[in-house]
Amino acid sequence: MKRIFYFFTILLALVACEDDDSFSTSTGLRLTFSVDTLQMDTVFSRTPSSTYAFWVHNTNDDGIRLSTVKLRRGNQSGFRVNVDGVYLDNSNGSQTSDVEIRKNDSILVFVELTATETRQTEPQLVEDDLLFLLESGTEQKVCLRAWAWDARKLYDPVITNDSVLESDIPLVIYGDMMVNEGATLTIRNTTLYFHDGSGLDVYGTLKTENCLMRGDRLDRMFDYLPYDRVSGQWQGVHLYGTSTDNHLVDTEIRNANYGLLLDSAALDTSRYRLQMERCVIHNCVQAGITAVNAHISLDHCQLTNMGGDCLSIVGGMATVSHCTLAQFYPFSANRGAALRFANYSGAYDIPLLQLSCVGSILTGYEDDVVMGEAREEGDVAFAYDFADCLLRTPKVETEDSTLFSRIIWETPKDSIQGKKHFVMIDEDNLIYDFHLDSLSTAQGLGCY
Repeated sequence: MKRIFYFFTILLALVACEDDDSFSTSTGLRLTFSVDTLQMDTVFSRTPSSTYAFWVHNTNDDGIRLSTVKLRRGNQSGFRVNVDGVYLDNSNGSQTSDVEIRKNDSILVFVELTATETRQTEPQLVEDDLLFLLESGTEQKVCLRAWAWDARKLYDPVITNDSVLESDIPLVIYGDMMVNEGATLTIRNTTLYFHDGSGLDVYGTLKTENCLMRGDRLDRMFDYLPYDRVSGQWQGVHLYGTSTDNHLVDTEIRNANYGLLLDSAALDTSRYRLQMERCVIHNCVQAGITAVNAHISLDHCQLTNMGGDCLSIVGGMATVSHCTLAQFYPFSANRGAALRFANYSGAYDIPLLQLSCVGSILTGYEDDVVMGEAREEGDVAFAYDFADCLLRTPKVETEDSTLFSRIIWETPKDSIQGKKHFVMIDEDNLIYDFHLDSLSTAQGLGCY
């Protein structure tokens, strides 16, 4: 009896195996694909892309054999393909043979791209077709598409003399870019793409005009979310104690670990360490600007969405004129203030000789986003004043109220408050437009 049972078990297994292994050459069979066109993001020329994938499904009642899977242009387009674990060898015409897909089964295809230089200033389309030749003679395809952008790559660049960077193609920075003491780096009409962990260290002087500094990831974290909307993509700009006379105009710093970090230095009341005009610092893991015992001026600037404070002033002198400081950082509930100012750091007294905030908007998620911090004891300077501003902080009704003139005191109970002041605060897709909405009560204030 036991022998008969084993016999039928083996017979059923053989029948099942035979059924699963049946393959048809019928011209009526077709594969289905999870995408008809694999659309990749823009990539820098000569730089490997991220890995993309799609599925190949056989929904038929018979298996299908693929005589070949190959790239139409062979190894000329820069695409690299892995089909069900088998790499399309460029030395073999970028193809593989005898791929089987059993009935109601699927295989996964991975695609990468390293594009050659296009010798153009604008991104150029790179296309190829991945061809699937069935044993029946039927040919199907998936189109592969991407955009390649020529860029100049700089590895640990050091500026030793006065220099000007002006480029009509992107500059990609690997490692730290350094400006030596006594040297001035001027950046005009240029975008700097910093690789992960890279930053700009300034011991001398930095001057910028019409400049963008951002991370070098051009692809997406998710379908809806480009890496360019995610903080922490690169290090940031560090102005060391020897750095002075820095002047940034029409410049944007975004998605870094920190925006601008100014080390402590001897205070020169007649000379700015940092001037910024019509600049944007947006979406950093730490503070937007940290200035320690520095003389700075911000005019019509946007500082928004920081894990730390949007603006942190520790001692020194600062003028904040017609700026928007909005704290809507989306990645942590433990975010900092829109503005924090103090006359000490740890055990050290650092006199705040003057903070003047005029015509500005200071708002955010929290009930209070304006933090003034002074020692309870001692006689260290702590001088500040606010005029013609919208402030999201409890109304000051103590003797310090004379330091506040013509203030709109914003509260969470206001019908127009927080993010409602602005054209767009899209927290799902991380899209922000800090121009004022037509219904905002802060008309005439802020940087726009």
